[in-house]
Amino acid sequence: MRTLKQSGEHELEIKKSRFLCALARVADEDEAREVIRSRRKLHVGAGHHCSAYVLDDAQRSSDDGEPAGTAGVPMLEVLRRRELTGVVAVVSRYYGGVKLGAGGLIRAYGGVVAEAVDLLGVVERRPVLLVSTVVDYLRAGKLENELRNSRFHLTDVEHRAEVTFRLSVEEQALAEFGAWLAEQTAGQAEYTVDGSGHVEVDLTNG
Repeated sequence: MRTLKQSGEHELEIKKSRFLCALARVADEDEAREVIRSRRKLHVGAGHHCSAYVLDDAQRSSDDGEPAGTAGVPMLEVLRRRELTGVVAVVSRYYGGVKLGAGGLIRAYGGVVAEAVDLLGVVERRPVLLVSTVVDYLRAGKLENELRNSRFHLTDVEHRAEVTFRLSVEEQALAEFGAWLAEQTAGQAEYTVDGSGHVEVDLTNG
């Protein structure tokens, strides 16, 4: 699943019209509608507040008074092409006195959303197993250093009578992690799977 790395805003000016785009991560339609309402309140002077959102179970768009198909649909298409979900886009337009025509509006609304996505970044949520391993203090320093330089994601270190390392490991890499751990500790450490979750992998730079 792909979604925004972070919520934020971006502005585009075309022939004196200002297109203010807000992108936000949302969990459901109620959150999406609340973002749209808040943008209307924030930019009460704007002539249009066009919107689009994509969720796991719903996709919606609104032209909010712009010619049909010139605003909400191109905004929604950007989110679809980027394979994003859990995202709402709202573009508030301040009219600059120069008509853009249908083609110009489509390019403007789609363009400001695309630029905003590029600016804010995209992440992929990947399922992982939550894994822990416990070692004594004699092994802890070296193992922590090796973990931080490995492909496995260290999420927490707990120091008590012994040292507990908690990691997130992709399911298909679990056997590889077990072999790696055995090699690093001469077979003295074992691991347990404590549950499952997700990690977000930044796709912005690739």
